[in-house]
Amino acid sequence: MKLWQDWQAAAVIDENFEILEVEYCKRSLNKEQVAKRLNLLSSGVLLEEARHLQQRYPEAILVDSGDEFLENVELPYPDDERMKILDEAALILSKQNVDDSASDPDRRLEHLIRASDELRSSWVLLEARLIEWVVLLLPRARMEEDRNRLAKIIISSETISDLANHFNVTPPNIPPSESEWQVIKKWAESVASLQSQLDRIESAVRELSLEHLPSLSAIAGPLIAAKLCVAAHGRMRLARLPAGTVQILGAEKAFFSHLKQGTKPPKHGLIYSHVFISRSPKPVRGRISRMLAARMSLAARIDAFNGTSWGDEEFRLIEEKVEKIRKQYFDSKKR
Repeated sequence: MKLWQDWQAAAVIDENFEILEVEYCKRSLNKEQVAKRLNLLSSGVLLEEARHLQQRYPEAILVDSGDEFLENVELPYPDDERMKILDEAALILSKQNVDDSASDPDRRLEHLIRASDELRSSWVLLEARLIEWVVLLLPRARMEEDRNRLAKIIISSETISDLANHFNVTPPNIPPSESEWQVIKKWAESVASLQSQLDRIESAVRELSLEHLPSLSAIAGPLIAAKLCVAAHGRMRLARLPAGTVQILGAEKAFFSHLKQGTKPPKHGLIYSHVFISRSPKPVRGRISRMLAARMSLAARIDAFNGTSWGDEEFRLIEEKVEKIRKQYFDSKKR
């Protein structure tokens, strides 16, 4: 015995494809009410008519509207007037879905991360060109400490001599012409502008990630949390991934190379940039990655299903586990 429902009626059907009882929605429905009922149906909720029938036929099993069983049943479909209301309700739902998509944090994080990656690629390329240009003009300049500020230093320098004085080196014997120097300064302005824009994007990523993924951000950092969410195609899907998959998210090429060519399997993906992994001795990075990925997987589920958010205490416990793993490694080396 099967129980079927749609937005305006419910029915009980026996094994011979005969309808035993039908119950219609007795209320006068408008498009807003129909849209609400359609939303409830999509969530798997039993509507009032179906609940009444289930009370009278407790052995009836709810069947999906697309089930093959229903192909042989003449179901009670709505009349023309109700079909018109259904069309109007469908338009309302379409608009709601568009609005929901526009405010979806997963999609917004994806755009922010993609924009950050594209902008960083351009910034790294332009910055490298700028450094090569300056090194060509001032080969004795030591820029290790000022590399991140080089663009701003060039912008504030009126001439190549001012730039040479900043690095305490002599100007080139044949200095660049005024037009070439202006090109270098404009290039530096582009680098500084891209860097500033990149900082703004990453600040927005941190803010949204702390709001959308508070527990994961607490233990992984907001940038890693956002990248994991985007790599998994959404917070809910990330929450459903096993810890082993979370561990290698971002290392898909290495993983498929392992499957096809027998290369070593990757120990970590995006989570490698976490200080607990990247600053640990190489032999223990795999152990720390597994432990950290397991905690990240739990944190993602807490965020997705609105649990009590993790914070400093959970981070401290993870830090203690990392120190214990490191200590075991160093103790074994002393033996």
